Amino acid sequence: MLKTPTNMLFMIILISGTIISISSNSWFNAWIGLEINLLSMIPILSSTKNKYNTESALKYFLTQAIGSIILMTGCLLMALSSEINMTMHFSSPQLMMINSALLLKMGAAPFHFWFPVVMDGVSWLKAILLMTWQKLAPLMLFSHNITFNKFIMSIIVCSVTIGALGGLNQTSLRKIMTYSSINHTGWIIAAMMINEMYWMIYFTIYSLITTAIALMFNSSNTFHISQLFLHKMNDPLTKTTTFVSLLSLGGLPPFLGFLPKWMVIQGLSQNNCFLLITIMVMSTLITLFYYLRLMYSAMAINNLQPKWNLKNNFFQKNQAALFSLTLSLSGLMIVTMTNNLLS
Repeated sequence: MLKTPTNMLFMIILISGTIISISSNSWFNAWIGLEINLLSMIPILSSTKNKYNTESALKYFLTQAIGSIILMTGCLLMALSSEINMTMHFSSPQLMMINSALLLKMGAAPFHFWFPVVMDGVSWLKAILLMTWQKLAPLMLFSHNITFNKFIMSIIVCSVTIGALGGLNQTSLRKIMTYSSINHTGWIIAAMMINEMYWMIYFTIYSLITTAIALMFNSSNTFHISQLFLHKMNDPLTKTTTFVSLLSLGGLPPFLGFLPKWMVIQGLSQNNCFLLITIMVMSTLITLFYYLRLMYSAMAINNLQPKWNLKNNFFQKNQAALFSLTLSLSGLMIVTMTNNLLS
């Protein structure tokens, strides 16, 4: 993706647009940063060699343009009502328009309709950008407006529920990762209601684990469940690493992915949000179910190991696998020991 100087230029502009958005002190400047980010993302998604990439770029542009229009309309209405600063009245209809536009841009449910379609037509490296970096600016802007109300509660419930149920009948690994991302977006929004540091920690750990898993799938050129049975993924150590990382992404203890969920559950329980905690935990169990279904199918039902494959250890060539396994297995232990030492 960064092989040509043109793509490197667009990546620099992409990063600059995000930085402008998260460091702005007015909604107009934040909108400008989001537009710079959008216009630089379109050429990155597009490709003359693959028509699906171009189709995904067009769909991404149309949905993000709709979100930008709604965001700008909300900002103008706020300006007309003399509330152009970041601190504003949390129950205003203009603020709900701005929040809806930001939720559309980050791909949170029920504004997620574009996310699986776009993700299914791009490569893994571009999918990493969509699942991690492109969520950063909308999430940061959304954190300025968040408060405990019925609208935010409904968004959290929709995101964790749709993210869990949407991945049950999928055979595409990119769509499974997409619905997992939608589920985690709901958890991140819930973490925002507790503390600003909570959602930043959650987003950082989620981004690291998601990037490692996507890089492993990219190295083995794997896009569908049936390809998990091919020779490139037939190394037992590689399979173990992949599915340990998936279980960590699902939040199964004692892996690192359990740490941010643990923090969110503890924070919500202190605010007596027990019904919300129950829904979120149940959705996480559903995501773990289809992760375990992948693991059982690839490792128990079809686990061929040709002799010639032993001479070509894929794990030794895939540094993302080693990084992901180390991060998932030892991350929670290191963080817990550090916390005990500091306290």
